Amino acid sequence: MTYSARITELNETIAANGAPWGAIDAESAARMVVQNRFRTGLDIARYTAKIMREDMDAYDADPTNYTQSLGTWHGFIAQQKMISIKKHFGSTKRRYLYLSGWMVAALRSEFGPLPDQSMHEKTSVPGLIEELYTFLKQADARELGMLFRDLDAARDAGDEVEAQRLQKAIDDHETHIVPIIADIDAGFGNAEATYLLAKKMIEAGACALQIENQVSDEKQCGHQDGKVTVPHEDFLQKIRAIRYAFLELGVPEGIIVARTDSLGAGLTKQIAYSKEPGDLGDQYNGFLDCDEVDPADITNGQVFISRDGKLMAPKRLPSNLYQFRPGTGEDRCVLDCITALQHGADLLWIETEKPHVEQIAGMVDRIREVIPNAKLVYNNSPSFNWTLNFRQQVYDAWVEAGKDVSAYDRDKLMSVDYDGTVLAAEADEKIRTFQADASKRAGIFHHLITLPTYHTAALSTDNLAREYFGEQAMLGYVKNVQREEIRQGIACVKHQNMAGSDMGDDHKEYFAGEAALKAGGKDNTMNQFAAA
Repeated sequence: MTYSARITELNETIAANGAPWGAIDAESAARMVVQNRFRTGLDIARYTAKIMREDMDAYDADPTNYTQSLGTWHGFIAQQKMISIKKHFGSTKRRYLYLSGWMVAALRSEFGPLPDQSMHEKTSVPGLIEELYTFLKQADARELGMLFRDLDAARDAGDEVEAQRLQKAIDDHETHIVPIIADIDAGFGNAEATYLLAKKMIEAGACALQIENQVSDEKQCGHQDGKVTVPHEDFLQKIRAIRYAFLELGVPEGIIVARTDSLGAGLTKQIAYSKEPGDLGDQYNGFLDCDEVDPADITNGQVFISRDGKLMAPKRLPSNLYQFRPGTGEDRCVLDCITALQHGADLLWIETEKPHVEQIAGMVDRIREVIPNAKLVYNNSPSFNWTLNFRQQVYDAWVEAGKDVSAYDRDKLMSVDYDGTVLAAEADEKIRTFQADASKRAGIFHHLITLPTYHTAALSTDNLAREYFGEQAMLGYVKNVQREEIRQGIACVKHQNMAGSDMGDDHKEYFAGEAALKAGGKDNTMNQFAAA
């Protein structure tokens, strides 16, 4: 409904209620309605799920239509990211948010900073989703509020052309609300626990949930050692639990991202149940590292399985975990991915140890032999040393091509001494095009960086502390922060406006008219940034 139509509708409602509603202004009420487009988290989940489905179809038609996100750990960070995207690119299309379980653990737990091992409160995840969308809705209200003020100024000046332009801008306003891919870790318990948490996350607004195939109570960060996977049926129960949650809440288009950690996980806690040779449990058990057993040599406490008519003893560690055969990681990843897609997942996530297009593509090619439209979400992880990895990839390619690499030491390519070299320039170009290259070659629909704002917050704070508490003192803040905010048009330079001061003034005027005590008068020091 257009802004004008909304005003007409509310005028009719006010008139129908007679004199008691006489002090209500239809246009003011319409502005508040337009500024609060999304009433509930489920409204958001349904809206954003459709966006993701459309984007997935667009990617299938043309892999240059990949999507991107940055991990966020606070509503303000998410808000500023989307404001910046709209400022620089004019649209939020194909740009999402990622909610990282790692950052929830490290930054949002009542226990204090924790490792990424699912020890944080499970309710902190839906709580953060709700917070992110609260800040994004506030960004909508703020931006529309500024348009309303400009519209009033145009009307007061008698500039009908400008007023019509602004009215159209209000009608065509693009929301800051975008899809969130939210990390549910390994489900925080059994399938019932996963279902209950999934519902909370969806009710908060999440349209896409990412779940991994690790043991819930042994969960590790995907880039740490000691990962333990579960048999496929255990994981599929949780995928089904999430789908039931989406359906129960009326979000049938909700997206499930199935993550496999098998590439770096060499352990399992369970021997899978198998009914017959070649079934899914048997395939899982087929990866176990086993020794053939002579019945005469059986020792106390051994566990056995049969394989090809032979009695086999899986290698069992003191931790009571079983280990997989070395070198089976890629095969296990491929089977994990195919199985997840065949049982209700929509997108895949393969956690790798390095950003290498051909490594990812090799697995995706095998998956697509079975499921042609298989698509990945990929973690462009800060755990990778991108500079060293890509310089070594270029080095290796040069060696294979017979180029002279005598000027380079492969093990020391991270050194600043190589920054100005041809090799470093070629590596940087490969980093720049990695997302486009991997989306075209390796089936990656969505690229995300899990922890970027964790690192940017640390870096910017370090730089400010060095300058402000050092010789630069106040100039360290003014020169490197405020002056740049003003010159780059960073919205929060007017921090009172960003925190809702102008919207509060608007509401005071709606409610109290001429009696309103407003904060944005001539003595508000924020007016010093009027030209910003």
